Amino acid sequence: MCADVFSCPVSRQIWESKYRYRDGARIHDADIADSWQRVAQAVAAVEQDPDQWAERFQALLAGFRFLPGGRILAGAGTGRSVTLANCFVMGLIEDSIDGIFDALKEGAVTMQQGGGIGYDFSTLRPAGTFARAVGNIASGPVSFMRIWDSMCATILSTGARRGAMMACLRCDHPDIERFIDAKSDPAALRHFNLSVLVSDAFMDAVERDDEWPLVFPASRLDTPTAAGSCVERSWPGFDGPIPCRITKVVPARVLWRRLTRAAFDCAEPGVLFIDRINRSNPLSYRETVFATNPCGEVPLPPYGACNLGSLNLARFVCEPFSAAARVDFDALDAASGLAVRFLDDVIDVSGYPLTAQRDRAQQSRRVGLGVTGLADALCMLGLGYDSQAARVQAADIMRVISRAAYRASIELAREKGSFPQFDGALHAGGEFLASMPPDIVEGLQTAGLRNSHLLAIAPTGSISLLANNVSSGIEPVFGLTARRRILQQDGEYATHAVEDYAWARWRDAHPDAPPPAFFTTARDITPRGQLAMQAAVQPFVDQAISKTVSVAEDFPSEEFQELYRQAYRLGLKGCTSYRPNPVTGAILSTPDDRHGAAIHCCDIEREAD
Repeated sequence: MCADVFSCPVSRQIWESKYRYRDGARIHDADIADSWQRVAQAVAAVEQDPDQWAERFQALLAGFRFLPGGRILAGAGTGRSVTLANCFVMGLIEDSIDGIFDALKEGAVTMQQGGGIGYDFSTLRPAGTFARAVGNIASGPVSFMRIWDSMCATILSTGARRGAMMACLRCDHPDIERFIDAKSDPAALRHFNLSVLVSDAFMDAVERDDEWPLVFPASRLDTPTAAGSCVERSWPGFDGPIPCRITKVVPARVLWRRLTRAAFDCAEPGVLFIDRINRSNPLSYRETVFATNPCGEVPLPPYGACNLGSLNLARFVCEPFSAAARVDFDALDAASGLAVRFLDDVIDVSGYPLTAQRDRAQQSRRVGLGVTGLADALCMLGLGYDSQAARVQAADIMRVISRAAYRASIELAREKGSFPQFDGALHAGGEFLASMPPDIVEGLQTAGLRNSHLLAIAPTGSISLLANNVSSGIEPVFGLTARRRILQQDGEYATHAVEDYAWARWRDAHPDAPPPAFFTTARDITPRGQLAMQAAVQPFVDQAISKTVSVAEDFPSEEFQELYRQAYRLGLKGCTSYRPNPVTGAILSTPDDRHGAAIHCCDIEREAD
């Protein structure tokens, strides 16, 4: 038995409610060691020597050193008809009633089996345009998003997993203003995260204070040719640039202020710098990305899946809180390589709600290895989160992980073959690989690569809480102590007192000492400081990072809009912020918080698990 593995009661409850395998009253996992064994054996089943790899995988999981995505922990080895992939980007939505409801059905099937879903709604014609075939007026993408929102509420009306959906819309779509304002109604689209697909051209227009045309493919508008001038644009569903009719022209800065004001007032929408995402995509020679998974860390092509796992950095710090505190980089390197093999096996073990999802996963063999517990690890090293030394340390950690991951994938290609879409010359010439050491580039060209993508930093709300409340992802510590609203098995929420993992370890050793200066929390760190940490690790992540910039309630709105421009200048792939407000409330609160806790899927504890 390993009952003492949980140092805080809420962690045991997370295991009980989300990840413990049981059939009604019949309990299969007597303790969490059984859960680790179940998962390890299920994932290793596709190996030629499953017993050897199951033992190694179980050692990787033990002590919360590696935290697979929640769908893996909950579903592997249970025999249930569920997917082990956390999230998917769905297929492009055809602009017809049949196409819309076919897409809705695919989303419902995917969500029923445990997958979050992301969509680009830009293919739907704008509200107010004439649909000649049926003789009525189109209601626009935002109106159809409400149908998805109702579906999500119905599919996931009970159980201890929140619905997760992402809706994206291009910054030049004629309905972009409606999309930006959609969450101003506290009751609207509660199951969606919203992100605007922001192009380089739009950011240039904002910088120059230019006019910005809103457009839609001319061939899909039932209006006379003379009803507006056209420009060439690339558009989802078309090969190459096509004529798009200008329906309206707005000042770019006015639209930008509208977007950032909405994010300031109700935490959404976020932004995705879509041209940068596609430009830096290692597989750009095979695919174009139009959307991301619900939390934004995995940009995906239609029917792409995210297969996630996080290394718990707090478990790789030796002699914490001492002058000799250090990261065990050898252990981290070894664990990174083993975690890549684990996630690669998950691709073959997992079920997929749709055949197209299975095919896409097998073609690219994309995985997303990330980290959690970064802020706690920094505290244990005596480093304040908002310091240059902390950013250098974080970059060093991600450099080791990224190179270990690529070397492991090259060795897997030698053993098992490259992913089917692989082209050595084109892949080696990609933007991300340019920063890799020569042995990796050479190995990729001679031996191949097992996985098209290897690195993504996901939010880890539940799995970090499972691991005795280590800090989530690369977020700063929210509070040394806090109150957390947690979804129960019956679909209701309960509030629990939680204590940060690193703080609890420090307090146990120094019960009467005040917190050292390196125990900074999100409230102590400026938004720019949080962006700087994200920028420090992004060069070592071939996909993206889910990072919610925590903003104080009294943060000036003028500085807030500059924050998003700073994210673009820093080379980030997206930006999401969270400012306490009456629309969203907060799922986490410190004892002196006055706000209510209206549950919202895009709060500071965004989770992919």
